[in-house]
Amino acid sequence: MTPTVSASGLSLHYGRTRALDDVSLRLTPGVTGLLGPNGAGKTTLLRVLATAVPADRGAFTVLGHDPGTSRGRQEVRRRLGYLPQTPGFHPDFTAFEFVDYVAILKELADRGERHREVRRVLEEVDLGDVRGRRIKKLSGGMRQRVALAAALVGDPGFLVLDEPTVGLDPEQRMRFRELIAEAGEGRTVLLSTHQTEDVAMLCHRVIVMATGAVRFDGTPAELTARAAGRVWSSTEKDPGAKAGWRTGTGSFRNVGDPPPGAEPAAPTLEDGYLLVLDDAGTEVAA
Repeated sequence: MTPTVSASGLSLHYGRTRALDDVSLRLTPGVTGLLGPNGAGKTTLLRVLATAVPADRGAFTVLGHDPGTSRGRQEVRRRLGYLPQTPGFHPDFTAFEFVDYVAILKELADRGERHREVRRVLEEVDLGDVRGRRIKKLSGGMRQRVALAAALVGDPGFLVLDEPTVGLDPEQRMRFRELIAEAGEGRTVLLSTHQTEDVAMLCHRVIVMATGAVRFDGTPAELTARAAGRVWSSTEKDPGAKAGWRTGTGSFRNVGDPPPGAEPAAPTLEDGYLLVLDDAGTEVAA
């Protein structure tokens, strides 16, 4: 399968800080999750792939276009949908006006066709009935859906989502997951998140980053398997565990290298993620 995105050797420094360190990846249709702690380089990678900032070294293509050239960059932006971590809403805009503004930036020049497209994407995220409401009057979940609608303008082949479920309550998060799953049908979605449950529920593939580099690239099942035989239960927190916490039943769940005779527990994707971070030399919560 021809990849939607193909990147090789992407590196980027901010002063002495190494934000990206020789990142290579290939993205195909479906939802790929991007996990990593704060400062891992996730947002920087998304911004590079969205052509918001250039890399110092390396190259990549999106839908066959090279953003290293002026024409290629323009073609990528026409085919890209980008939902940044903090969307730049104008609070006095209505939902329709904001999405229409983004459509103008995407060069949808014909007013009638553009407005039909704006109505289509607002309906797609279940906001057709509130399209005339000012953004400052909308709930946090509705604002995120407005931002997603803007990213979907023009039916992009590559959709980049940076922490889209942050700050949403459980019901809003579940609805947003449904929208992301629908968006991943027939297009490539790169979803950056801190929520391992988002990855477990949505993604056919997961990439883990730490200190600017890719530390894992595989399926959620493969990431979970990293923790096989390395999770155990105990009545007290094991001081030798790399991470451990008290569960709702009162017992402790420990992740690391179990002592002899330990009571094994079924691994989760989060357990595998914690162990990948530990192998990368990144401190994990204990």
